[in-house]
Amino acid sequence: MLLARAFDTKISSLYKAGKITGGVYLGRGHEAIAACGGVFLTAGYDVIAPFIREQAARVTWGEPIIEAARAYLGSALGYMKGRDGNVHRGLPAEGYMAPISHLGSTVAFVIGCLFAKRLDGKLPGPVGVAFCGDGTTSTGAFHEAANMANVERLPLVLVVTNNQFAYSTPNIREFGEASLADRGRGYGFTVHETDGTDFMATLETFRTAVNNAREGRGPQWVLAKTLRMCGHGEHDDASYIPRELKEEYEKKDPVAVAERQLLAAGWLTPEETAALKKQYADEVQLAVATAQREPEPDPFREDWNATVWRPY
Repeated sequence: MLLARAFDTKISSLYKAGKITGGVYLGRGHEAIAACGGVFLTAGYDVIAPFIREQAARVTWGEPIIEAARAYLGSALGYMKGRDGNVHRGLPAEGYMAPISHLGSTVAFVIGCLFAKRLDGKLPGPVGVAFCGDGTTSTGAFHEAANMANVERLPLVLVVTNNQFAYSTPNIREFGEASLADRGRGYGFTVHETDGTDFMATLETFRTAVNNAREGRGPQWVLAKTLRMCGHGEHDDASYIPRELKEEYEKKDPVAVAERQLLAAGWLTPEETAALKKQYADEVQLAVATAQREPEPDPFREDWNATVWRPY
């Protein structure tokens, strides 16, 4: 969570300085949900499909922060060879799915991977975690994927992060149910709810959901509530979010909450926390400086295949 926040802060500064081509999408407010959704998975065995705000999930899955820097800065040495910017990166052969801008389609992609594992005789065991937002649950592709996941009883953990706005559309204009938990029950999923700003509670929720899926108990629906503590992207000033709501969630910043909880539990000391913050700030600075010196893609020398060029 600290590393993801440090990277977001740096990349935001670069965007405002005109150093980033394309958009920048921050995970402020999503860090606890993202980190807990990735920490129980194993690269090369499980499947993960983070979306635009899940830098913390990418880190816990095992992505080096240099790869995040390469994606935003267009390095030809990155996972996507510099041709698909910012968040659209992954290693499909390792179970790390590149996000799809047609939101709900990412969920369908994950259940396809899980079904392939079943055909290969690898299930039960591997789990697929797909992240999406509250707005995504209203798309047709999402409906088809969620329905199929339950029909086939696939080991999917579907993370619905309700950050209360689909871009600028508030929940009250998105869905008629009292809670998106009801939507999950309608699809036949086992439903778990958590306060996405509470690190310890969210960690326990994901531990239960991932274990259930891994043990063959069918698809799991994790509804986690938070607030996107920034605009949809850095091009968006988020003026549509009420000031009172912003002030409420500033007191529940998940990174600060996690720090207090870990200190209280004795898992970290103040000295260790300070050292981690410095370590991660230094890692981010080095990653950005390195990526800025790396070559850009050369269209005259490309093989135009982004998924098999790396020796897995």
